[in-house]
Amino acid sequence: MSTRRKVLALLGGAAVAAVALTGCTDADVATHNLSRDADNFKVDRRVVFFNGITDEYLLTIEGRCAITDQEIQLEVICKVDEDRYKKHFLGLSDNVSYFVEQLEPREASASNYKVVFKPSTILPDIEIR
Repeated sequence: MSTRRKVLALLGGAAVAAVALTGCTDADVATHNLSRDADNFKVDRRVVFFNGITDEYLLTIEGRCAITDQEIQLEVICKVDEDRYKKHFLGLSDNVSYFVEQLEPREASASNYKVVFKPSTILPDIEIR
């Protein structure tokens, strides 16, 4: 598929998503926008793992972190500085759980849905000679 077709397909998909979201509540849109910002390392978070039987905290991770719950493990990747990241894998069990806290309030529009395009994922690597 040509680059132009890929871009047109992505733009068409974004338009369909925008139309589909017209029935969403303000909270749905704000939640989506906050989650998108967190996944792009724009939100400071605290991730706490605790033992549900003993009520002990096992581990705390703080920073601009994105999380992915894989059911048996949680993957946490944190931005350390401009081009450096740390990734943690934490196992979950019957007695080990976690919670994630957003440390500071963040502006998130409840009426404007955001779509973030990353040119590096839309366009292939271009070699200039």
